[in-house]
Amino acid sequence: MNNKMKRPPIGGGLKRLISMLIQSYPVLIPVTAVCIILSSITNALPAVFQQKIIADIETYWQSGDWSAASKVIMPKVFILMGLYLMSLISIILYTQFMAYITQGFLSKMRLAMFEKMQNLPIRYFDTNKHGDIMSRYTNDIDTLRQLISQALPTLLQTIILIIAVMSIMLYYSIWLTVVVLIGVTGIMFVSKRAGGGSAKYFIRQQKSLGKVEGFIQEMMNGQKVVKVFNHENHCREDFDRLNEELYNDGFRANAYANILGPIIQNIGNILYVLLAVIGGALLLAHVPNIGLSALFAGSLGLVTIDILIPFLNMAKQFTGNVNQLAQQVNSVAMAIAGAERIFSMIDQQPETDDGYVTLVNASYGEDGSITESKKHTGRWAWKHPHGDGTLTYTPLEGNVQLLDVDFAYEEGKTVLHNISLTAKPGEKIAFVGATGAGKTTITNLLNRFYDIEDGKIRYDNININKIRKSDLRQSLGLVLQETNLFTGTVMDNIRYGKLDATDDECRTAAKLAGADDFITRLPDGYDTLLENNGENLSQGQRQLIAIARAAVADPPVMIMDEATSSIDTHTEQIVQRGMDKLMEGRTVFVIAHRLSTVKNSDVIMVLDHGRIIERGTHDQLIEQQGQYYKLYTGAFELE
Repeated sequence: MNNKMKRPPIGGGLKRLISMLIQSYPVLIPVTAVCIILSSITNALPAVFQQKIIADIETYWQSGDWSAASKVIMPKVFILMGLYLMSLISIILYTQFMAYITQGFLSKMRLAMFEKMQNLPIRYFDTNKHGDIMSRYTNDIDTLRQLISQALPTLLQTIILIIAVMSIMLYYSIWLTVVVLIGVTGIMFVSKRAGGGSAKYFIRQQKSLGKVEGFIQEMMNGQKVVKVFNHENHCREDFDRLNEELYNDGFRANAYANILGPIIQNIGNILYVLLAVIGGALLLAHVPNIGLSALFAGSLGLVTIDILIPFLNMAKQFTGNVNQLAQQVNSVAMAIAGAERIFSMIDQQPETDDGYVTLVNASYGEDGSITESKKHTGRWAWKHPHGDGTLTYTPLEGNVQLLDVDFAYEEGKTVLHNISLTAKPGEKIAFVGATGAGKTTITNLLNRFYDIEDGKIRYDNININKIRKSDLRQSLGLVLQETNLFTGTVMDNIRYGKLDATDDECRTAAKLAGADDFITRLPDGYDTLLENNGENLSQGQRQLIAIARAAVADPPVMIMDEATSSIDTHTEQIVQRGMDKLMEGRTVFVIAHRLSTVKNSDVIMVLDHGRIIERGTHDQLIEQQGQYYKLYTGAFELE
């Protein structure tokens, strides 16, 4: 199946994001929207009461009856104050609601991303830089924060204000409203030209930022290699190139966005002057005023000072709102870019698992019958449901067969050809050969990190595709060449192999791996805190903890992928003794370049370009004097 996602149209991600936001808070979102709308209306209505107060003052100024004036004007003043108070309360409520909604939604998005990441196939992490993936959790999520907490409330509030102010302006004077609409047409034209360019470059900026963070993460992991090969200048050149791309995209995005505000503001200032001039001319010429108020009243009045002054204030407020609307272009554009990258990860095809055979605790009767147990028995069996409704239980023994297996990471580029082998319970199978021969690929197939193209893999005579992946991997122990330790104590890292293991079980596993001696000499022993992949330990010590982690899981099949490659010769002897005990009664697959570690294997398989070219015991292969003989004797010549 093709995992490449089609790029969604601009705005599609925003629509999906808003839909998810409403679904997450179906009650709180409408309540918040009502508060925003109420705040917007209470911000627009004061202009009406200001006009009426000015008109009343003008009327009673001529009459001089201040007692009557106070009875008429003061209630309107109190209403005006009440509107401002209501606006303040609405603003406080919606800002608090938005803070809760924003952080809650971002938390849900991060959780959705992490849950999806846990279900993605290994192929996804092999083909995407880890720094770029991290950028989606940080930078792209932060663009959503800006959108939800600032841009969306501002957009809603501004749109309501624009509608309310426009309605009030039409109520007072259609002549002056037409002038405002002409100015707004110019503002919208400028916003479209500048906003479109801004959105395009903000999307490119987010992608460039992901590339830069991916490169930085790669350089941090490989800093020792960079320094030992004096590669600093070349790395700086590569970073300069990526940083220059980010600079150019960021500069263009912000150049478009930043120029928009001053242009709109100055268009608003010009519009304000035009309104004052045109309004003054209408006032002096005693032009009949056409407005909704006059049409409702059935008679036309004149443009008066008590209409012109509030109208100028409303026009200033109107253009200011349009400016605010345009200023949200950059936040919306960045959010669209961030949402597109987040959804591209969430929409990835998850790791498929059609397995239905599960691993269960088993109890064995005297007659050899197997029954499923709810308690931990220390013995396991495969629970195999059949189409006719019956169940069979197969003992977990660790019998592994590969039958004519072909595999390719990329279509048309086969890396394993016709691989066939049988590993019986308790046997130790070793894979040797040059780098790239396909040794690690075989172990990846056993874990079903990748699925084969052709052939079969059978585990205890069950097709591996029928076994649920989590249960399959539970039955396999894996020690890699590259050790991964997690933030926590030494005890926590060993227990990672079996989360319900007791402290005694963890210590027994550490002793078996030969790790107990150095662990007890750490400052806090098993309670020593490890951080940054255990950087306070040597590579060999980290590897010993990884081996202990595999040992505590107590699986019937062990995979050792260069497990002792980072350990010195003396430590290797200690570990080898522990590993020999660990391997007793288990099926073991060993990948090794150090051929001295595989001499005691039951079967050694020599791979070359994805094919098994030799197989046999150490003595048999030495006697054949083939490829293994050359590798073995060559290794000793180098020593």
